[in-house]
Parts: sequence; structure tokens; C-alpha cells
Amino acid sequence: MSKVSYYTKEGMAELKAELEQLENIERPKITKAIATARDKGDLSENAEYHAAREEQSYLEFKIAKLKNVVANARVLDDSNLDLTKVLALSKVKIKNVVNKMEFEYTLVADAMTDIKAGKISINSPIGKGLLGKKVGDVAEIKIPAGVMKLEILNISR
Repeated sequence: MSKVSYYTKEGMAELKAELEQLENIERPKITKAIATARDKGDLSENAEYHAAREEQSYLEFKIAKLKNVVANARVLDDSNLDLTKVLALSKVKIKNVVNKMEFEYTLVADAMTDIKAGKISINSPIGKGLLGKKVGDVAEIKIPAGVMKLEILNISR
């Protein structure tokens, strides 16, 4: 059984758009490249053909994986989020208790993770450690260097 992931309406639209791009634009391009390479003769020594087939295999894997994510995705209305505790799609302001640095992250599904945009996976060590915590709580998160203590300063959407 596959894991259920939670997305905003916009996040789900992005996933579906990516899937459509792969199926309707990238797949035909690769099919055409394979046909062109096949027309060049002996397939056993045709590197172009083998590269196109490998690319096709990778693309089909990516499409299947994305279809699985979409099939198991659930859309959440982030306007109805409980702001008393950290949940999927919560925006959380945290402070490292040791070095006093403050960060703000939105907890998102794996496919929407973008550290530069402040979006971390709910399945990451930090994401898992923050889930269910309330403002004022200190989450103790195991990392390779030891234990990181993060204080929850604010929860918003």
C-alpha cells in the first residue's frame, strides 16, 4: 500500500501539470528519438538507440511514480488548518535552542520539498520531529551530529 500525501490545491495542480508534461510532451519526443535512431540501421551497435531506450525507461519509471503519488494524494484546504499544533501544510517558525538561529518552514509532502523556498518534507527528520508540537514546545530531533533542540515560536498557514 502506498503512502498518502497531503497537498494544497495549487500543489496538486503542479503535480498534475508535471504528469501531463511528461506524458504528452516528453514521451512523444523520446518515442520519435527511438524511431529516428532505429532507422539508422544495426541496433546492436547503435549508441543513439540505446541511449534513447534508456531515457525512455527512466521516463516511464518517473511517470509511474508520479501517477502513484497523484493517486494517493489528498487535497487539504489550508484555510481550515488547526493552528494550535504543527500539521501537514503548517508554516512553522522555529528557533534552534543552542545557537538561537530562527527559521521558518512549511511542512509539505515529499514531492513538493524545496529547501530554498522554505518547504521541508513532513517525512524528513525535522518534519517528523515537529509534527504535533505546539507553540512553546521544544522538539528534540536526532541528527547525525547528536540531538537538535528546536523551539516552536509560531504556527501559521
